[in-house]
Amino acid sequence: MCGIAGRILSAPGRVGNDLVELMDAQEHRGADSTGFAVYGIPRDEGYILRGMGFNESRLSADMEDFRLILREHGADFLDEPTFVTGGAAHYCVRMVISDPKDLARWINDADTMSDRFEVQSCGRSLEIVKDTGGSRDVAEKHGVRDMIGTHGLGHARLATESSVLPNASHPFWARPFPDVAIVHNGQITNYYTWRDRLHRLGYRFLTENDSELIAVWVSHEMSQGLTLDQALKKSIRDIDGVFTYMIAGEDGIGFAKDRFAMKPLVVVWQDGSFAAATEEQAVRRIYPGECDVINYDGPSLTEIWGVGNRRAAA
Repeated sequence: MCGIAGRILSAPGRVGNDLVELMDAQEHRGADSTGFAVYGIPRDEGYILRGMGFNESRLSADMEDFRLILREHGADFLDEPTFVTGGAAHYCVRMVISDPKDLARWINDADTMSDRFEVQSCGRSLEIVKDTGGSRDVAEKHGVRDMIGTHGLGHARLATESSVLPNASHPFWARPFPDVAIVHNGQITNYYTWRDRLHRLGYRFLTENDSELIAVWVSHEMSQGLTLDQALKKSIRDIDGVFTYMIAGEDGIGFAKDRFAMKPLVVVWQDGSFAAATEEQAVRRIYPGECDVINYDGPSLTEIWGVGNRRAAA
């Protein structure tokens, strides 16, 4: 039932607002939680982090411990963190940090805090915002409509296989690979087999959500020398289940659909911009006029959509 969406602008602009509209149109597909992955103008150095703590009363202590781990890896805050608090036990935080000496080693140590504070995205441009509730509520709470960028992903979740928790919602970051995020509609039936294999290779998973697995699986295959196109095609052969997923990086968005073709995706690509969603009525929020709508309704499909001049003035 989950709804997914992707958006690419021809130049930097209010991509957050468009993602909110795409997900608001699909809220009936799952209002347990909503999430957004927004790609802003990339930094030349330093990383943007989005994270979530699970006990607001421990916020100060969590930040002190987190900063200590950062400093142990040769990094620190470049700006004072900003927080979203109130109305729930959890809190959300945005940070900008200097480059750790070894990103993978740092996030492995930072994840020792994951029972009380979880890093949910890390990138030069990627920011993942997710929370319980519908698109409009999450957007208002976190200021998503005002987020400027070139492209992004959205997700409305109906929990079927894991808990309704703010950190179990999509999108998922492909830890420890910076600037990679995924949204997914479906179910992976060999999830535990692949999770065990990747765990033995040193990867860490913070939820029981099968979508988190796909993000890491694709990124791992690319780290072994595959192109994104090759990794997408291999995922259809190697990952069992019914699924349509979109995976984003700094340069664009890719998608793969399983051999059973049960999970829909419709796309409009027009004048250098792009919108995709589970339902046509969602992309019509972005393109209400005359346009060609591509229905990716066949089996074993993949596609990649690139981003143009990402550093153009907004």
